[in-house]
Amino acid sequence: MAGITLTDVHAAHGVNGVSLSVGEDELLTVLGPSGAGKTTLLRLIAGLAPVTRGTIHIGGRDVTALRPGLRNVSMVFQSYALFPHLSVADNIAFGLIVKDVPRAVIRERVAAAAASVGCEQLLARKPSQLSGGERQRVALARALVREPDVFLLDEPMSNLDIELRVETRAEIKALHQRAGGTMVHVTHDQTEALVLGDRVAVMRDGAIEQIGSPEEIWRQPATTFVARFVGSPAMNLLPGDGPVRPRDLFPEPGWLIGFRAEAVLLGHTGDPLGTVTRVDVVGEDSYVYLSVSGSPVVARVRTSEKPRIGAAIRVGVRREDVHLFDAATGRRT
Repeated sequence: MAGITLTDVHAAHGVNGVSLSVGEDELLTVLGPSGAGKTTLLRLIAGLAPVTRGTIHIGGRDVTALRPGLRNVSMVFQSYALFPHLSVADNIAFGLIVKDVPRAVIRERVAAAAASVGCEQLLARKPSQLSGGERQRVALARALVREPDVFLLDEPMSNLDIELRVETRAEIKALHQRAGGTMVHVTHDQTEALVLGDRVAVMRDGAIEQIGSPEEIWRQPATTFVARFVGSPAMNLLPGDGPVRPRDLFPEPGWLIGFRAEAVLLGHTGDPLGTVTRVDVVGEDSYVYLSVSGSPVVARVRTSEKPRIGAAIRVGVRREDVHLFDAATGRRT
């Protein structure tokens, strides 16, 4: 396996000066909204899109100008791209067949790849006889069988239902822990990114907003975009001189304060009054939406303690959970 290094990489559409390193055997998730440049980034690494500026190295080798077949990279697409007329076994083996790998070697590697993703019992079937989750496993096995230096996964779970996504997410994580390999996994699903990734790269408008561990992305967002994009509900962001802030915090003009729903304190004497406008019940927890002097705030409470809509309630925030951002740049201060 090999690491990946991108240095000031640009593309005609979707990537603007990306620099990042993916360690050997690391699983990096790339998170961002539609149009952020996530898929273009994968295509650049794979050699399926041209680099207009910058360099890409895989395993220390400059592959910027190399065609895809010389990069030893496997890519799993959102659509799975299975050949409908071929059996599962032949779909998995296809890349080896076109390279004239000996048949005995092909049989051995197909069996090993299929077993690693739990689809060995499907080898005689055609793709039309498979569920969405089974097709996804076959696509993963086809990537594994080539024994690549790098695995690139382009939203491979986006076509699955919620239950199957959770199951497949666990399978991919277990596969990486068991087999290793350098993986770059693109997704717009924040839960998927945080659960799967050793590190997470958050993209916006073709650039990297922040790279860090899942805990760092959650607890120390580098920008207001990351603060709002990662988290459901999104982080509260209010003017620093607004009504909701710790009593000992007096930020400079032009600062924003950010705090997550779990940092909100309700009912403490001396805090400003807010009005409950909405309550979303999510099992044991509920999210309470309030208006405080015109500023929207969302708090998380136990469902057994949720207030009624229209109730007046005092709203504060824990000082240790407040983040400060520059309102002009959006950067954390």
